[in-house]
Amino acid sequence: MILIADSGSTKTDWCLTDGVKTAFFKTGGINPFFQNEEDVRKILIDGLLKKLPIEPITDVFFYGAGCASSIECARIRKLFKKIVGAEKVEVYSDLIGAARSLCGRSPGIVCILGTGSNSCYWNGTSVVKHTPALGFILGDEGSGAYIGRRLISDCLKGLLPASLVESFYKQFPYKESEILKKVYSEPFPNRFLASFAPFVAEHINEPEMRKLAEDAFADFMERNIMSYPYQTERVYMVGSVAVVFRNVIAKVALEHGIMHR
Repeated sequence: MILIADSGSTKTDWCLTDGVKTAFFKTGGINPFFQNEEDVRKILIDGLLKKLPIEPITDVFFYGAGCASSIECARIRKLFKKIVGAEKVEVYSDLIGAARSLCGRSPGIVCILGTGSNSCYWNGTSVVKHTPALGFILGDEGSGAYIGRRLISDCLKGLLPASLVESFYKQFPYKESEILKKVYSEPFPNRFLASFAPFVAEHINEPEMRKLAEDAFADFMERNIMSYPYQTERVYMVGSVAVVFRNVIAKVALEHGIMHR
């Protein structure tokens, strides 16, 4: 019985298979960079165990955001062995999972655009270059958090047309003090910021929203993708933001001479 996970900061997609039957389900996101051991334990016990069969899990393959170092990987591996009881547990970064699924044994530039963002150059067997993502404060260009942060800032500073600001507050009736508290004082501000990205997608035909999105993806390409051999290698993207904004991303990639797929 094999359990495979693709985990981001917001959600985890699970696949359970015995080689004949396969089941898919979701739980909350697991990111050891933002969560302590007790947070992860709670998701595994309250979210995962209830969905598993009685049969023992023999192998776990976990691909997760925040699993970039051996320390984080060891933490997650230890929790799985203790809680799930699998004989074999392998933990890798979400970039490894994306690269294996998108490129297989061929080289390529692999990108994840979701709540956060990340990228690497994959040579067909391993990551040979990685530009650090740096999180939603110092990096994560092109991510949901990056787009949401810019949207909120523009709304609060009065830099958007009155009609857009009115639509924003109608959909998200927050006071300025509530927004600041959620960003600076409460857990998972990256998730909170990313929750506003769909608003930009819904109003993408408004010039201000299109420019906001195009600027975010231009920042991602210029500060991340263009540090790899983008002129000769194809660029692959996965993640919720990559899907929702795929037309805008394709336009910006073309403008930057990037072979986007």
